[in-house]
This record gives sequence, C-alpha cells and structure tokens, in this order.
Amino acid sequence: MQVISTNIAKPTTIIFDGEEVITGIYKTPTNQPVYLGKETVKGDEVTDRENHGGEFKACYLFSENHYAYWKNLYPNLNWDWGMFGENLTVKNLDETKIHIGDIYKLGSALVQITQPREPCYKFGVKFGTQRVLKQFVKHGCPGTYVRILEEGFVKTGDYFELVEKAKNSISTAQFYSLLFSKIKNQEHLKLAIVNEALPPSKREKLREYITS
Repeated sequence: MQVISTNIAKPTTIIFDGEEVITGIYKTPTNQPVYLGKETVKGDEVTDRENHGGEFKACYLFSENHYAYWKNLYPNLNWDWGMFGENLTVKNLDETKIHIGDIYKLGSALVQITQPREPCYKFGVKFGTQRVLKQFVKHGCPGTYVRILEEGFVKTGDYFELVEKAKNSISTAQFYSLLFSKIKNQEHLKLAIVNEALPPSKREKLREYITS
C-alpha cells in the first residue's frame, strides 16, 4: 500500500433539511506532508467531534483502486483525490486483506487499523443524493480509520510497512459486513467484541447481537 495523496479540508457550510451545517468532508490534496496527531490530522477541519476525529478515528484512509467504480456511477461530479473525505488516498488498500488491529509504520508515524467508515448524510450531500449511502454500504469497500500510536509526518509516496499483524482478528471487509448485515456472523462478533483496536462503545453495541 502506498500513499498517493494527502488531503485536508477547510470548514465548508452545507444546507441539509433547511439548516446550515459545517463539515470537513470537502477535502482536497495538500501536495505536502501532513502530520498525524493522536486525535486528528493537523490543520484538518473536524467539526463533528462526536462522530469524527478522536483516538479511534484520528485519520481516514480510502483506496485509490475504488475511484473508477464511483466515477462511473457519478461521472458529473468534480473528481479529485479526497473525494470521499479521506485524509490519505492509498493505492492498493484492500479491505479484505487488512485486519482490525494491524499496525503499520507509515512515514514517521505508527498507525493501527481501527474501524471502517460508516457514511452519513453529509456524504450524501456531497454526492448530490442520499441514495449514495446505501450504494456505499452495498459496495462494501469503505476504507478505514486508523489510531495513531506514534505521531508523525506522512507524505505522498510513503509506503505502509507492516509492523505487527493482528492476532485472532477479522478483516475490515468482514467487520463492515458485521455492522450492516441482518444476520450477523457469530464467530466474527466474538472476535470483534474483544478487539481493543475498536472503541469500547462499538464493542458493547455488537455484544447485544451475540446469541450463543
């Protein structure tokens, strides 16, 4: 996996249900290194602190490989890296191969795979339709947030170096399916609720679905 773009946002005001909302989803390439802090990317707009930023959502990664699929669906949008609100656009990020808890050296930072992105209405506003939320979930390629174990700079061209593979974990794709499927895989649930790379609130919510 390799970083092909570093992206940050300035606060942008959108209208939803007749109300003004400030968002940081409108990210654009910086063409310079970014600093990954413990709770956010330095200089990036994170307005909704309840759902973005923080220990388990400090930085969002999305795969460059999925752009072609979405460009085909929405050819009239103004396409550039950062379109999905990601801080880092990553070549060859494969949700079926990265696992919750994997640790990577990236630039001068040390990062850990945490949770995939769950789309909200702001994503729908950016794409011009709320239908994109269901399309995003169905496509099953959500990218991932990372926890910053050691702060540091990341630049375009940096490669991910696997430092520690998570044990007894599930892939980001499997976890995403777990979040949205009506019939949840019980073995995956049992692995998820003890995985400390996931926020406690998320693990407790999933615990409610265990039936055996």
